[in-house]
Amino acid sequence: MNRVMLIGRLTAKPELRYTGTNTPYSRFTIAVNRTFSNQNGQREADFIGVIVWRKQAENVCNYLDKGALVSVEGRIQTGSFEKDGNRQYTMDVVGDSVQFLESKGSRSSSGGQSASPYDYQDQAPSYNDVSVENDPFAEFGDSVSIDDNFLD
Repeated sequence: MNRVMLIGRLTAKPELRYTGTNTPYSRFTIAVNRTFSNQNGQREADFIGVIVWRKQAENVCNYLDKGALVSVEGRIQTGSFEKDGNRQYTMDVVGDSVQFLESKGSRSSSGGQSASPYDYQDQAPSYNDVSVENDPFAEFGDSVSIDDNFLD
């Protein structure tokens, strides 16, 4: 079974793109805190690429911004491409469902602190201090060309 459930914060505002046959999609990255601390007592985060399609992509782009707390449920999809004669491998989460875990105004009205029930220290890690400086997808590029045969 290939199912993934993640909770994290968007590292940038998602952008809506279209395939050659006008199918909307969005590719974005979420920062997911690890449940343990490193040797310095700090939490580290994993930066996970997510792609969503059609209406889900439109909703994500219309209603979410950088730093928004989301839950993503989907599946892992691997792929590869050739760059400069070298085979590059990819791994993304294809999001079937993206849930918005806080209202748009709750982050700014509470001084940057999330009003989400997922921020209790003893139950789940806090996502308020996730750094995007180590985002491995930051320089991935501006556009992705995806063949419609890839959709199904």
